[in-house]
Amino acid sequence: MADNRLIAAGREIPTERYSDQPYVVKTDDGAWLCTITTGAGIEGASGQHIIASRSVDQGRTWSAPVAVEPADGPEASYAVPLKVPSGRIYLFYNHNTDDRRHVKADDPPYKDGKCYRVDSQGYYVFKTSDDHGQTWSSKRYNVPVREMAIDRENPYSGAVRYFWNVGKPFIHAGAAYVSLHKVGGLGHGFFTRSEGVLLRSENILTETDPEKIVWETLPDGDAGLRTPPGGGPIAEEHSYTVLSDGGIYSVYRTIDGHPAFAYSRDGGYTWTQPAYKRYANGRLMKHPRAANFAWKCRNGNYLYWFHNHGGNWYEDRNPVWLCGGVEADTAGGRVIQWSQPEIVLYDDDSYIRMSYPDLIEDAGDTYLLETQKDKARVHQLDQDLLEGLWGQFEEGGVLTKAGCAAEWKADSVKANEDRHVVIPPLPAFNIRDHGRPDFGAKDLRSGFTIEIWLRLERLDGGQRLLDARAPNGQGWALITSARGTVEIILNDGRGETRWDCDPDMLEAGLLHHLAVVVDGGPKIISFIVDGVLCDGGAFRQFGWGRFSPEMRHVNSASKNPIIAPGSASVQDGASVEADRERVEIGSAIQTLRIYDRYLRTSEVIGNYRSGLS
Repeated sequence: MADNRLIAAGREIPTERYSDQPYVVKTDDGAWLCTITTGAGIEGASGQHIIASRSVDQGRTWSAPVAVEPADGPEASYAVPLKVPSGRIYLFYNHNTDDRRHVKADDPPYKDGKCYRVDSQGYYVFKTSDDHGQTWSSKRYNVPVREMAIDRENPYSGAVRYFWNVGKPFIHAGAAYVSLHKVGGLGHGFFTRSEGVLLRSENILTETDPEKIVWETLPDGDAGLRTPPGGGPIAEEHSYTVLSDGGIYSVYRTIDGHPAFAYSRDGGYTWTQPAYKRYANGRLMKHPRAANFAWKCRNGNYLYWFHNHGGNWYEDRNPVWLCGGVEADTAGGRVIQWSQPEIVLYDDDSYIRMSYPDLIEDAGDTYLLETQKDKARVHQLDQDLLEGLWGQFEEGGVLTKAGCAAEWKADSVKANEDRHVVIPPLPAFNIRDHGRPDFGAKDLRSGFTIEIWLRLERLDGGQRLLDARAPNGQGWALITSARGTVEIILNDGRGETRWDCDPDMLEAGLLHHLAVVVDGGPKIISFIVDGVLCDGGAFRQFGWGRFSPEMRHVNSASKNPIIAPGSASVQDGASVEADRERVEIGSAIQTLRIYDRYLRTSEVIGNYRSGLS
């Protein structure tokens, strides 16, 4: 079963072994121009350089890469493109012009106090193209960057600058802005302190002589955008977007478990006090030390890429989640409100880390670009997913009927009747592939959703809410846990998985809406309670959990592993009717719906709102 969220389903962009920051601009001749940092080695290795490729068919095919900087020169890294009104394209990047082979660093972790990675220092430079990225100027030009305290306090007292950039340039109010992340050290550290600045130029939009371009470094003062008060020393990889009232919004990564953001109302010269990012309902968002970008779409709404967990390091960038954003008025100016998130991309290997994305809209379609540092790819997004994210801000809700395999309501039960429902078997997660020579597994990437309205009079553990298990434990069940949560149990007779909602989501005596989404694409279980996706809160790093890719099914009947999603029949002569499942329903359940597919977060929220009446 195909799943376009799987990154391997994307369209590959040509690179060498290493690939980073596949960023696109649409040229005036209609092509996509993609610039990438690449190299024959790993990230930061000697030979790292910049290439550019063009596509005229939305990333299906690409022209042969052109080297903006050669592989045998000093390291050239982390390019970001800017197209100005004349059609000229500027490409900004780090360049190790002095060919420095090491920089000072702490010992430990760096032996003898030397770090041999030299791709994040040197000079910030640019080259130009006047033929839509097919050729590039032979000369590179330096961008002057104002010295700040973080520079003076590095091991070289500012004589050598540490920096890099992943944020795309933008044009606003007659000027161009280019992001930069300044890096300093605590003592003699390297990459142990960072903050963000903007490089602003008014005349770059009209000046044809690159030597005459004038730059200023923002914000005012001696420091860039940092973490909120009391936060850590890392504030980096700033992403910028311009609101409809002219305000500038910036979001960036920290090591505090949450992304930070700020607004500027005066073109980047001053900023609001940085704060940790929140959903529209006020709940804190969670994100590790990874790129998190926000983009404005043509419809005036926004999309936000992040990883939805509270890590503080570079790990766990899989899966990728998207939020939708809409503008709202406040006394201080317009702000962006953010929806509950959806999974948009994943890899089967949980160690794979996709990041450094870009977004482009073309001919009515929306595309994401990403890299997992080995391959860069283009992914066309499902427009229904995007509309669902933005639709979370609309009034009311729509009940999703597609895929509903069973529905039960307590008020339909007659006196002395058993509380149960009989349902078709749930889809198998994987089956034997008879088309393979080795008869191995075929991943069906299927899933299911359990949705309930319930009222728990007490929150103690061991209450059976739903139970579809055989005596040997095979099947699935919903029970209450000792910490006042609802837990799902999945068992295929070979292994068992358990996961529960966040502990702060349920209250005794109140009616709650709860959905458990078992998504067989990324193999993730998520709970959504009263329209809020569980993210672990302050209790745990992850609010969503993984189940084993080896799990075959969660039906109590032994023949059900061979049932495929949407199949009207089963193999080996067994009938569907004979394998129907009986679900016992506890007294706390008021309404039950079972879907034979995973529901999107937005669909669950629609169901919740439709039931509030």
